[in-house]
Amino acid sequence: MPAEFPPFERARVLVVGDIMLDRYWYGPTARISPEAPVPVVRITAADDRPGGAANVALNLAALGARVGVVGAVGEDEAAAILASQLAAAGVAAHLLSCPDRPTTTKLRVMSRNQQLLRLDFEDPPTAADIAALPARVEALLSTCDILVLSDYAKGSLQDPAALIERATAAGVAVLVDPKGNDFRRYRGAALLTPNLAELETVIGPCSDEATLCARGRALAETLELGGLLVTRGEQGMTLLRPGQAELHLPARAREVYDVTGAGDTVIAVLAGALAAGAELPDAVALANLAAGIVVGKLGTATVSGPELHQALRRERGAETGVLNPEQLLVEIADARTRGERIVFTNGCFDLLHAGHVSYLRQARALGDRLIVAVNDDASVHRLKGAGRPLNPVARRMAVLAGLETVDWVVSFTEDTPEQLLQRLQPDILVKGGDYRQDQVVGWQIVTGYGGEVRTLGLVDDCSTTALVERIRAQSADPES
Repeated sequence: MPAEFPPFERARVLVVGDIMLDRYWYGPTARISPEAPVPVVRITAADDRPGGAANVALNLAALGARVGVVGAVGEDEAAAILASQLAAAGVAAHLLSCPDRPTTTKLRVMSRNQQLLRLDFEDPPTAADIAALPARVEALLSTCDILVLSDYAKGSLQDPAALIERATAAGVAVLVDPKGNDFRRYRGAALLTPNLAELETVIGPCSDEATLCARGRALAETLELGGLLVTRGEQGMTLLRPGQAELHLPARAREVYDVTGAGDTVIAVLAGALAAGAELPDAVALANLAAGIVVGKLGTATVSGPELHQALRRERGAETGVLNPEQLLVEIADARTRGERIVFTNGCFDLLHAGHVSYLRQARALGDRLIVAVNDDASVHRLKGAGRPLNPVARRMAVLAGLETVDWVVSFTEDTPEQLLQRLQPDILVKGGDYRQDQVVGWQIVTGYGGEVRTLGLVDDCSTTALVERIRAQSADPES
């Protein structure tokens, strides 16, 4: 996985290809038609979503990238819907209008989260209809870092080789989601992203990975490709590059719900990450992660930047648990983009008892995320004296991290958490016990930047020091 999340907001991507409208009609099925042995669907809801190249652009916009899209549409209601939705998403749409052709539309009838029927409305544009496309693309090359060709064999990409040649001459790398059984039309692309079935129509059936890699490398060399990324469904992805070892990534999907548009998400994340400065293996890893998210959604869908970032943090195991201050700063920044309030408390937590659990539950209820800062071993020894702590800091932090109410655990070496408070600046500082606000360590820091200080009561008869003394007394008395 990449060490850093790409700054997608810096990415500039132009998508060219087959623009279509994905239309969904939803309703229950309760009977079979008396006219034929087919289910009767009573339509209760409808949804229109940009598809094809437009979905690639929408995915890029959802990541925060600056994106434009070029493709052919008709002069009809579907084209108007597409233009409106793309504009609302911040996509610069350069639509070539074909008066005598319908906008390519796929109508899916859905019931009980299953697709019962798909109806396609299409009449591919002619060469005359898209004669202006190459010049339009060439004029936009200066506005992008990456060019994506999204080919669905619907007529907008009749001469992809010419577009690849013009983009390469302008110093713009080209990523292609291909179609058909003649990949020679994509010669010179920086990266080709076929799925396994598409690739096997070109290189023949591959019974094992060795065959896939050998034939894939031969194809990439013949077509002078910068790389070949094969999406393989439940087997993940395989990246082949000249002179480098193949990279195999396992599938990340926990549950496959709908694969519609997954290829669009893959090439969008690839393009956005590369345009933002990521290395190709890191971009592929992110695209693989995004594919695992999008197949868990129904219909043509996108993956947002925060959603992908959160999935990346889960992958690293850094979303919750024991973190260092630098990791914690990243998590806090992400939490604040979601409007979450950060609660902070601290202590030794040498022996976790009922009082601690009750107190931490109350603290967590004050906000959305709870940080527990723990004195390290040297600090506890200075504060509590000889024989303390009973448990080393790693074990104390592991126990705290296992509590459902605790989001993040961090240690500090000083006797007080004041340096951490200055760095992390939580919204609420919480302390347990009968204190006035001005008696809580760090209160001036927190109130100084506009935060709150709260005190919470502790459970009676729950004290780590008292428990330790009781254990020692019992150990010293052989008859106890």
